[in-house]
Amino acid sequence: MDERLENNKNMWNALTGAHVKSEFYDVKGFKNGRQTLKYIEIEEMGEVSGKSLLHLMCHFGMDTLAWARLGATVTGVDFSEDAINYARQLSKDIGVDAEFIQSDIYALPQVLDKKFDTVFTSYGVLCWLPDLTRCAEIIASFLKSGGFFYIVDGHPLGHVFYAENDATEFKVTESYFPKDSPDRYEGGGDYASDFTHELDSYEWQHTLGEIINSLISAELHIVYLHEFPGCSFGWFPFLKHEADGIWHPEGDKIPLTFSLKATKP
Repeated sequence: MDERLENNKNMWNALTGAHVKSEFYDVKGFKNGRQTLKYIEIEEMGEVSGKSLLHLMCHFGMDTLAWARLGATVTGVDFSEDAINYARQLSKDIGVDAEFIQSDIYALPQVLDKKFDTVFTSYGVLCWLPDLTRCAEIIASFLKSGGFFYIVDGHPLGHVFYAENDATEFKVTESYFPKDSPDRYEGGGDYASDFTHELDSYEWQHTLGEIINSLISAELHIVYLHEFPGCSFGWFPFLKHEADGIWHPEGDKIPLTFSLKATKP
């Protein structure tokens, strides 16, 4: 594995324990039937009952199992051993069948040989991927003919704004375009809890054009690209958590989330 991805994996192993215990993820509520999926992906994915679904970068599997509760036959994949181990335990705890595989996306063809009706990934995933072109090729390889890939994630535009705890408005401080090397972080906090760590991690910036063109290069057909004003977590401290489960800025002036569907001919 790429050394930078190895560092990221170590960080996510460390974060998993905190996430499982956090109010943000509310595992107890999920075990009691809480729906973790947002209205966006539920509406746009459509009926999944009886369909096979590959969930990439599934963390510890709550959304994977949520799709299973809706009738899909699910396989969840994540590079964190701790996350996958807990996902398997969670599957047993709630009595919902799922297959979970520990692998990063780039190594997945070496350990999984299946085709799926749908490949799904969501929220906070693209920044951890250094090579979208290769990722799109792998996604296409796991789709059945006529199957589709669906992603909902933070809008690339959001990464240009200052997002520290003292931010009070959208202020551009970063380039929209990718840098020659990823951003390196030496330790940090956690979006879901007060957990802190001293581990290095790396994140890559991708433009909307790069995302779309990577899928086109893999010979997938773009069905739609949608943009939304809110986001799935408190990305900026001045956002308000609304009843729809989404954090919104006042006035909803810019896109903070996008969704995209692409089919395999």
